[in-house]
Amino acid sequence: MTIAEGGAPRSRFPSIPVDRVWLTVIALLGLLFLQDRAQGLASLQFLLTQLVHVLPFLALAVALAAYATATGADNLIARAFSGHVVMMIVASALIGGLSPFCSCGVIPLIAALLSMGVPLPAVMAFWLSSPLMDPSMFVLTLGTLGTDFAAGKTMAAVGVGLFGGFSMLALGRLKLLEAPLRDGVGNGGCGGSKVRAPKGIHWRFWDEPARRQTFARDLIKTGLFLAKWLSLAFLLESLMLAYVPGDWIAGFLGGDGLGAIALAALVGVPAYLNGYAALPLISGLIETGMAPGAGMAFLIAGGVSSFPAAIAVFALVRLPVFFTYLGLAFAGAVLSGVLFALAV
Repeated sequence: MTIAEGGAPRSRFPSIPVDRVWLTVIALLGLLFLQDRAQGLASLQFLLTQLVHVLPFLALAVALAAYATATGADNLIARAFSGHVVMMIVASALIGGLSPFCSCGVIPLIAALLSMGVPLPAVMAFWLSSPLMDPSMFVLTLGTLGTDFAAGKTMAAVGVGLFGGFSMLALGRLKLLEAPLRDGVGNGGCGGSKVRAPKGIHWRFWDEPARRQTFARDLIKTGLFLAKWLSLAFLLESLMLAYVPGDWIAGFLGGDGLGAIALAALVGVPAYLNGYAALPLISGLIETGMAPGAGMAFLIAGGVSSFPAAIAVFALVRLPVFFTYLGLAFAGAVLSGVLFALAV
C-alpha cells in the first residue's frame, strides 16, 4: 500500500476490470453444474460446439475488419458503398438469400461491415436475408415441407431483405438511427467521416509498427467482444433447448387467418429453434391443421432473429437500431406469411 499525493492510500496492485458478460457465463455454468451436472456438461459442450462452428466466419470477419483498419482500406470500402445505396440493398438481399450464415454466424460480418462505414440500409438487407436460406436449407425444406415452402421461403428471404433495406433507407433521416454501433464497437459507426475525408491506403500494414499494433489491438478487441456475447447467446440457447419443450411453443401456433400469422411471427422472433430444427415441428403442425401462412411466418421470424441472435445484436448496436431490427423482422415475417397464404 502506498500513499497518493492527496494522502489517500493506494494499492500497489492494479485493479482488474471485471467483464459482466464473462462473469454471467461462468456463473450460469457454475449453477448448472451444481444443480444438474449432466445438463451443465451438455450446455458447455453445446456452447463450445457452436463456437467452433461459427469460428471460421468469426475469424474471417474479425481479421477483415482489423486489416481494413490497419491499412486504411476501410476508407476505400466506405467510399465504394457511398452513392449506391439502392443497388447495394438489392445486391445485399440477393447475396444474403444464398449465403451460408445462420442468425448468429452473420453477426461478426455485420460488425465488420458497419465498422467500415457501409450504409446501414445495405447492411440491414443482408442482415435480414442471410440467415433464412442457403443451398442445404433449400434441400431440407424441399424434402420436409415440399416445393411450395422451399420456393416460398427462398423468395421470402430475398423479399424480407429488400423490405428491411428499403425501410431502413426510408427511416435513414431519423437521428436515432445514426451511428448504429455501440460505443467501443468498431469505430462507433462513424463511417461517414471516412467518406467525407478519405485517406491513403497502406496495404502492407506490417511494414509499420504503428499499423501492426492497430491490427493486433483491433483483432483482439473485436474478437473477444464477439466471442463473449456469442458464448452467452449459445449458453442461453442450450438452456432453452433443454427446458422449454417444443410442444409448449407448438400449442400457440394453431389457428388460421391474420391473427394466427401474427402470433406465429411473434412467437418465432424469440424462438430458440434454428432453421433446421424448426422444419419437422412446422411439418407436424401443418399435418394437424396449422395454416401454411402461419408456418411460413414462424420460419421467417425465428430464422431472422432467434433469441440467441438477438442477444448478440443487442450487444453490437444501439437500442434504436436494435428495436428497429426486431420490428423489421416481425413485420417481414407477417408480410411473408400473408403473401404465402394468398399464394397457396
